[in-house]
Amino acid sequence: MSWLKRWFGEAPVLTGDQRQRLEAWSRLENSAPDSPFKQSRCVVVDVETTGLSLANDRLISIGAVAVVNGKIALGDSFYKVLQQETVSEKGNILLHGIGASAQLDGEQPAEALLSFLEYLGKSPLVAFHVTFDQTMIRRALRAYLGMNLKHAWLDLAYVMPGLNPALAKRHHALDDWISHFNIRIDVRHNALADALATAQLLQVASAQASRRDIDSYAGLLDLEKAQRWVSGVS
Repeated sequence: MSWLKRWFGEAPVLTGDQRQRLEAWSRLENSAPDSPFKQSRCVVVDVETTGLSLANDRLISIGAVAVVNGKIALGDSFYKVLQQETVSEKGNILLHGIGASAQLDGEQPAEALLSFLEYLGKSPLVAFHVTFDQTMIRRALRAYLGMNLKHAWLDLAYVMPGLNPALAKRHHALDDWISHFNIRIDVRHNALADALATAQLLQVASAQASRRDIDSYAGLLDLEKAQRWVSGVS
């Protein structure tokens, strides 16, 4: 059965254990978004895919790192390659470095995604250009677990311009911002490495926001909303 058939047609069939794990996750208590950063956990996420089409391409890998009480918790990280039925194109492999054997031998998608949910818990999510990561993860969760992820996401692609309006006109991509703030990234287009760089950018944003008396995830969400309005994006 193809990925698209699962997505558009038949509902996924989960084992009893998988259903129990999904139900256990759904019963977890939601995090309080207005908790101060120094007293909370959020998860910074990045993905690699077979391409850039939100409608047709597939999720290949998820990388994530937690920021706990304002500090990056390297021991609290996550990385999975989802098993692919067909290998992505050569140019795509050259971009993210996940070869044919790694794709074909990846973890069974339902198991990988359940592991991601268990790692995430109900912590809020952070990404750079949220729409892509959010859509690809939600599509995969719907296809393989039959669930609709309703979760808070913070987009640093709007938060950073909101905090640094003088830089907004010439800083657009993640590379622009991490270069400006001298954030080291050893391997670009690796989901975990990109998530780690984004987590460091979140720390920069948190420090800048604190000088405006913004000290919580909810406060940065309000800033993102205001910046979207300024940018003419709903």
